[in-house]
Amino acid sequence: MTESFDAVDIIRTKRDRGTLTPEQIDWTIDAYTRGVIADEQMAALNMAILLNGMDRAEISRWTAAMIASGERMDFSSLGRPTSDKHSTGGVGDKITLPLAPLVAVFGVAVPQLSGRGLGHTGGTLDKLESIPGWQAHLSNEHMLRQLADVGAVICAAGTGLAPADKKLYALRDVTGTVEAIPLIASSIMSKKIAEGTGSLVLDVKVGSGAFMKDVAQARELAETMVALGKDAGVDTVALLTDMSTPLGLTAGNAIEVEESVEVLAGGGPSDVVELTVRLAEEMLACAGVHDADPAAALKDGRAMDVWNRMIEAQGGDPRAELPVAKESEVVLAPADGVLVGLDALAVGVAAWRLGAGRARKEDRVQAGAGVRLHAKPGALVRAGEPLLTLLTDTPDKFDRAREALADAVVIAPEGSRPAQQLIIDRIA
Repeated sequence: MTESFDAVDIIRTKRDRGTLTPEQIDWTIDAYTRGVIADEQMAALNMAILLNGMDRAEISRWTAAMIASGERMDFSSLGRPTSDKHSTGGVGDKITLPLAPLVAVFGVAVPQLSGRGLGHTGGTLDKLESIPGWQAHLSNEHMLRQLADVGAVICAAGTGLAPADKKLYALRDVTGTVEAIPLIASSIMSKKIAEGTGSLVLDVKVGSGAFMKDVAQARELAETMVALGKDAGVDTVALLTDMSTPLGLTAGNAIEVEESVEVLAGGGPSDVVELTVRLAEEMLACAGVHDADPAAALKDGRAMDVWNRMIEAQGGDPRAELPVAKESEVVLAPADGVLVGLDALAVGVAAWRLGAGRARKEDRVQAGAGVRLHAKPGALVRAGEPLLTLLTDTPDKFDRAREALADAVVIAPEGSRPAQQLIIDRIA
């Protein structure tokens, strides 16, 4: 077939700070998916986008073209509103686990398509796979049945959703263009819009353990994604939340499931509860439910009931013993004082090195590996008291995990107060 455009002309347009037409964008995504545009040409275009940006109309069309490369899910047959949450990833971020069943309590269906961890950020599917029998891969029919019956599903995204994104993502990873905000935003939003949810709440993390290290960058990403959602007719809201210190008291797989169950039982760390409840309120409001009390549903067991049914519907045993690491090592506080800093990136890298994460997509993770925190910033600590516990099945990993934590802890004189604000801003 005769192609409508030439890849080199499109690269030159973006290189010279020009604006791509809707037709050029549609052709580019389709031609790359078909293999007409070579990887080296798309790599050059990605770099031009990273350096010169895209305007709102270009990003919106780029996202729409990625959605059009595959199938779109449709939940209209459910007869109830749908809402979803996406987090840009962090350390100890187990919020999806208690959040999906909590929102489902109030009659809103939650189709939560999730991913696996790579590097220091944990993956929701890896965490849930530490539950004996639990299955991540579901057919579309199973997913719809489970949403109708239970109201919530957390599973792997099918290969049919935005296949152009899968190809583009792999290329960005090896060409130094992951950081391009138009490409990040379109990658996330093409999958979420193709997923068919009626509304979407974004948790955009900021800080050392997050992809975005500073608030200005995170705000730009959040604003871009909210605009993309609205352009596609999906009611979208974003929260900017702090990821300078890990969420909760665990970073790993099975230990994060254990902590999530504590939250569903009405307990758990206050920051995990606060963020879960706030995101639930946002999701419910987007779905048109305004008189709900998510905090009460955590306390009275309703959310736990949905969790148990959700896990069982995917072959898991919610009452089974979770895997426990074979080896542990305690890191002690080096001095007396107030813990004012516990670096999220360092804790995430330590958990990864202990076996909780993977360096390559094909790597296996250890279900029991990770890091337990015994104190959070603001706590009074004494020299020689346990500060962290490192967990792994392979004790030769302890040395490199300890190296990652070398500068992670900041202890200040008594009376000091760490500057802490979990929810930084809301963008709608």
